[in-house]
Parts: sequence; structure tokens; C-alpha cells
Amino acid sequence: MTGSLLSTGRGDSFTINCSGFDQHGVDPAAFQAVFARKPFRPVTNYSVPTHVNISFTLSAILEVDAQLQLLTSFLWMDLVWDNPFITWNPEECVGINKLTVSAENLWLPDIFIVESMDVDQTPSGLIAYVSSEGRIRYDKPMRQNCTSLSSFLYTVESMLLGMDKEVWEITDTSRNVIRTHGEWELLGINKATPKMSVGSNLYDQIMFHVAIRRRPSLYIINLLVPSSFLITIDALSFYLPAESESRAPFKITLLLGYNVFLLMMNDLLPSSGTPLISVYFALCLSLMVVSLLETVFITHLLHVATTQPPPMPRWLHSLLLSCTSPGRCCPTAPQKGNEGPGLTPTRPPGPKEPGELGKEVRPGETELDGDSGWTKTQLVELWVRFSLAMDALLFRLYLLFMASSILTVIVLWNT
Repeated sequence: MTGSLLSTGRGDSFTINCSGFDQHGVDPAAFQAVFARKPFRPVTNYSVPTHVNISFTLSAILEVDAQLQLLTSFLWMDLVWDNPFITWNPEECVGINKLTVSAENLWLPDIFIVESMDVDQTPSGLIAYVSSEGRIRYDKPMRQNCTSLSSFLYTVESMLLGMDKEVWEITDTSRNVIRTHGEWELLGINKATPKMSVGSNLYDQIMFHVAIRRRPSLYIINLLVPSSFLITIDALSFYLPAESESRAPFKITLLLGYNVFLLMMNDLLPSSGTPLISVYFALCLSLMVVSLLETVFITHLLHVATTQPPPMPRWLHSLLLSCTSPGRCCPTAPQKGNEGPGLTPTRPPGPKEPGELGKEVRPGETELDGDSGWTKTQLVELWVRFSLAMDALLFRLYLLFMASSILTVIVLWNT
């Protein structure tokens, strides 16, 4: 009896007898013959593949694993295909152009996510929209990690995938409805249509590439600001007295603190590739290491200057004279005929110079050095001043390199 409700129409199409349709509802018996064909692919010729058009709307970004570059999203996926066995004449069916039918009674294409190994959590009891021309639209919500869609059973001889909407339409619709908790920004969606080969079988596939960007406020507040504070404190530590014993331990403490900071923020950066912010952190760490090495070098110079100062070459003494201010002029080498134990270095009035390091001139220190013609006290003063001049020079070079490097990173960031 139900077979009489499905009559052959023009060509290879079939038309449902909707004489039972009235204003009180749809006669379920009119679709029994169609529902009985559910296990089979709805085609009149099995050599013709079924065309399934796919589109989706990205409605929420649930989770992003920045290290694995894995996006967990919630989307509505739309599948559209034609069923030649579900057609009717709207004029004969009280003007009905579209019906909602339980998806459990229809053949559904087995579109799945290639990379997903989770259990499908799509709710049951969904419905499909069926038009009078036999076009079926099936929408279902999905939680997924990737967007590579393919058929599980049907090869390209049986099923071909296409697009129901253009990619720019999908992108615009997703931007209007997406919820990201203010953290992520949807940049765009692109697609590719590679074929998936499994053994001797070839499957049609559509791969969507979703480009998102984390809003910069997270990086600025949680990463850039603390890092900038630490590198600024490291630069200011050069104002600690070079001869004091607190500069090197202070810099070591800062370096250890910065390493702890890098370990804490490591979860926010991707494990593959080299993002620009990682380059910035590596640069800051390198600057702090160079700063510590400079302090070690200056400390060594001061130690040598106050224990066993070597003779200072004439060219180095002349260079030191030209680089120091008149108020802190270094003592000149004694001329012949003026050498004697009574020669003392000239000093500006005021507190003692750092080169003295709390030492008083003892009688044995006024003897002349046979190689340079200076007393040991004068050599100590010269080498201490040379150490302080080197400290100032290296500090200026450090600031120049730090400023140029940070400006380069900022320019690259903006471009």
C-alpha cells in the first residue's frame, strides 16, 4: 500500500503522493517508502556519486593549546544533499514547500573529522529540513579539535564533497556569532580540497584552516611588562658602585628570577616554531648574561688594580687622560729629574676616590716602580680609574645595544 504513495515522476525522479496532506498535518504513510530506503544511498543510479555540500559556523572557541597549536571549537555544521525519492508538488500538497523530518528516518552522509578520535557527542533526535525538490539540509552541533572533513566509507566514486557557502560567507557569519571570552580574535578561514588516499581507495576531503590571534593584552600584561621591569632593573644595577661586593650577587639574583619567569610563562608559548615574543625573551636573557659578564670583568680589573697592578703602557695612559674629565684628571708620569719619593698624585678635593678602597698610603708605597716610573699608589689609582672608565664605556654600549635590539623587535612586531 505504501508503494503506491511513491510514484515515478519525470525522468528518474520520484514524486510523493501527498493526497493525505491537509491543514491538520502530514500523513506519515506518504513517507514510509522513503524511510524504508534509509540503509541505502539515495540515488537512482549507483554509478552516479552523491554530492554533499558542507558549510559551518564557528560559534565558540572553547580551548586553545598554544604549545600543540590545537584549537577546540564549537560549531554548527551544515550538510546539504539531494534525495531523489523525496519530492512532491507543493500545489497539490496545500502549499507545503518544506518539512522537518527526524534525522533518524533518513540516510545521512557519514561525514567525520579526520583528526578527531573522541566519541561523537552530537545530541540525538536532531531533525532535517526537506524541501519539495528533494533537497535535505541537516544541521548538527559539534565540538571538535580540527576541521578536516571527509567520508568514512564512501570513496570519490560514491560521494563528492563541495561547499554550500563561500568561505568569506562562513567567515563573516562566524565573526558575528563567535564567543571567545574576549581573549581570541578570528582572523579568517581558508579551505583546501586535498584527496585522502587510504590504500587503493581515494576519498574526497575538505580541509578548513582557521586563523585566530590572541589579543595582545594578555601578552602585554602577563609577559612583556614583567620582562621589561626585570631588564630595566638590571640596567639600573650598573649605578651600584663597581668596587662594592653587592653588584654581582644582585645581578645573579635577577638572572635567576628571570629564568624562573621564563619557566612560568613557557606554557603560554607554542612548542614548535619561534614566535617573535620568544626572540624577545631570549634577547632579554642574553642582555642580562652580558651584564653579569661585564660585572665579573670589572670586578677582576679592580682586584688586579688593588693587589698587583701591572705597569700601565704609555698609550693606555694617554688614552685614559683623553677619556677622563679635567676634574678627574689622572696623574701624569713623572718626568726625568723630578722623580723622587716626594711625588704624590694630584686629586680633586672632597671624599676619597673609589680607587683608594679605604687604603691609606703607607711609607713603602711611595717607592718608584722601576718599569713605569710611577709609584705603586699612582699605579693603583691609574688602574682603578681605568676600570671605572671601562665600566662606564661598557654600560653605554650595553644601553645602546639594548635600545637598538628592543626597537628592532618592536618594529618587527608592528609589521
